[in-house]
Amino acid sequence: MKSLQGRLVITFTLIVGCVLAGLGIILSQFFPVYVENSLQLNSIAKSEEIMLIFENSNVILDGTYKDEIIEVLSNDNTGSNFYDLHNQLWKVMLIVLSSALIAMIILSYHFTKRYAQPIDNVTEIAIELAKGNYRARAYEDDTSSTAELSTSINVLARNLQELFKVREMEQERLNTLIENMGSALMMIDRNGQISIVNKAFINQFEFSVDDIQDELFKSVGLPEEFEKFIDDVFLMESPSRKQIALEIQQEIRHKEVYGAPVIGEHGRWLGVVIVMHDISDLIRLEQIRKDFVANVSHELRTPITSIKGFSETLIDGAMKDEKILLSFLEIIYKESNRLQMLIEDLLELSKIEQHGFSVEFSRTSLLEVMSRAAEMTRPRLEIKNMNYISRMKRDVLVDGDMNRLIQVVMNLLTNAITYSHENSSVYLSLHESDTHGIIIIRDEGIGMDKKEIPRIFERFYRIDRARSRNSGGTGLGLAIVKHLIEAHNGRIIVESEPGKGTEFRILLPKHQN
Repeated sequence: MKSLQGRLVITFTLIVGCVLAGLGIILSQFFPVYVENSLQLNSIAKSEEIMLIFENSNVILDGTYKDEIIEVLSNDNTGSNFYDLHNQLWKVMLIVLSSALIAMIILSYHFTKRYAQPIDNVTEIAIELAKGNYRARAYEDDTSSTAELSTSINVLARNLQELFKVREMEQERLNTLIENMGSALMMIDRNGQISIVNKAFINQFEFSVDDIQDELFKSVGLPEEFEKFIDDVFLMESPSRKQIALEIQQEIRHKEVYGAPVIGEHGRWLGVVIVMHDISDLIRLEQIRKDFVANVSHELRTPITSIKGFSETLIDGAMKDEKILLSFLEIIYKESNRLQMLIEDLLELSKIEQHGFSVEFSRTSLLEVMSRAAEMTRPRLEIKNMNYISRMKRDVLVDGDMNRLIQVVMNLLTNAITYSHENSSVYLSLHESDTHGIIIIRDEGIGMDKKEIPRIFERFYRIDRARSRNSGGTGLGLAIVKHLIEAHNGRIIVESEPGKGTEFRILLPKHQN
């Protein structure tokens, strides 16, 4: 029995048992002596009575006879009667002592039950609380002497349960925050072992939690520059911020890394926390902005310079020569048209990129869109002695803006004609899937490398700048195309091979009846 009551009963039983056993041993030692002395005295008394009888009967016995009579009486009394009495006494003592022991055990059980059982209950509840079971409660008995103890342990249990709920809620909030934050987070303890990582960190480096949890940060294969930054934070023991470029999945990604020491109570140094923001898109957008400013400046400067130069030449006296005058005026006219087209495309792109821009959806025939776009670009096609090869067996209806879709197809056909050789063909085809109408435009032009494809939709990006400028384009056509396709909830896919041509595939959601 491990309970307090059981231990008390056993202890009390052992003590009482030892006392009773000692009493029995003492009685067993003194009783034979007492009995023997009593018998001896009894024999002497009887012998004196016998001698008195002989004297009254006028029988005279000398001292020798008297001693023999006393000896005979003593030997007779210490015989079998003495041993029978001794055995009976032992039985009586055993019964009495056993009964006393049993009675004391029963009394001790009932006595300790009143005081020890509530303590045992409180002890069990305390053990449950130590194990984390904060729902356990002690039995409260107002009549018990331990009622105050039971009440106190229950108040403690309720307080611990509330604290656990608050801590659990805060832990869930913290875990949710860590796991769903867009930035990668990693915490390293003072021994250099990774203790916490979030989902963003694992996804960026293609790790699993088991691969890096509780591992040394230098042994998990982090990029060298990233490891060096962590070492610097450990050495300096102060917050640090740095922009680094990391090669992840064969791609250069720009990161802004922030590291700071984690200080516990009493200034104890616990480790470092590293937060890493992906700023690749910001860097890319900043570069695009710089390129845009530079390209706009360049594109505007070229026609303005031409117009200004030829105007100054005419003012200086060249206007007197009619032939030169007409030639210069024609150039000025072309450059002003080019400037007008550039400004119109910039305004158009700005309008499309504005928040809230939308197209007017209606039931639209892709066959009609392609036919009208091909008809409007045919004069440019004929200049290069090219031809269209159409494969449009049946019409496909989509939800879209007719004019905007014609603008998209015209831009793509113009590019196909511009970057194709003379006497070549441009292929037009119309298909459909279960959910989309598909427009395919393919040329036999110069094509492009795969690395160029992701950038062709950037504003003013040109693969062949000299050829693009001479074609009269503004460099904004494909940027406008991409935004208009996205406004239609569609996609545009590009496939190209240098020297063999380029294929544009446009996917637009079909009209739902």
